[in-house]
Amino acid sequence: MILKGKQLTKSYGDLNVLKGIDIEIKKGEIVSIVGASGAGKSTLLHILGTLDEADAGDLFIKEKNVTHLNGNQMAQFRNMNIGFVFQFHNLLPEFTALENVCIPGFIGRQNSKDVEKRAMELLDMLGIADRKNNKPSELSGGEQQRASVARALVNGPEIVFADEPSGNLDSKNAGELHELFFKLRKELNQTFVIVTHNEHLAQIADRKLEIRDGLIVT
Repeated sequence: MILKGKQLTKSYGDLNVLKGIDIEIKKGEIVSIVGASGAGKSTLLHILGTLDEADAGDLFIKEKNVTHLNGNQMAQFRNMNIGFVFQFHNLLPEFTALENVCIPGFIGRQNSKDVEKRAMELLDMLGIADRKNNKPSELSGGEQQRASVARALVNGPEIVFADEPSGNLDSKNAGELHELFFKLRKELNQTFVIVTHNEHLAQIADRKLEIRDGLIVT
């Protein structure tokens, strides 16, 4: 089991968004999370990805209870074990595609040559090695998202969380991105947890979890 959440709750004022979520994710799984707008999908994803804290409950990643890690410990753990792909790419505009992909490795103070080698391998695997020196404004939406996927993978994370990863792409690029997730699972045994409104992606995942009324219903 790569991830386990037990009785995770989250409220904002009087609004109870998550009411006791139990979730388990196995290594190499592709799991989609669906639900109506405002159901708490992104809230859950941010908690599972350690970007936000639950009000109560426990979160285990690689059998480690990360709930009580302090800020620096959590940041270091997140950098080395968790990758993120967002709807709007979040690439830094002043850096090239290669530099953007390398950033998590540099933050983790890894050997720069090793990081660059790994980044180039990923860009090649994702079909955009020839765009390594282009800045985000010079890349298409699909190329930007592939660069963001490479960035998520550069530290060899245990799990990648994706929040509406194809929501800003046309149908062709969205389809290619979805195929990419399965290719990466096949070649790297990569684990993905994906919040999506894309019904096709939700259906082809290994499991589809729906959030309704603050709880998961399968």
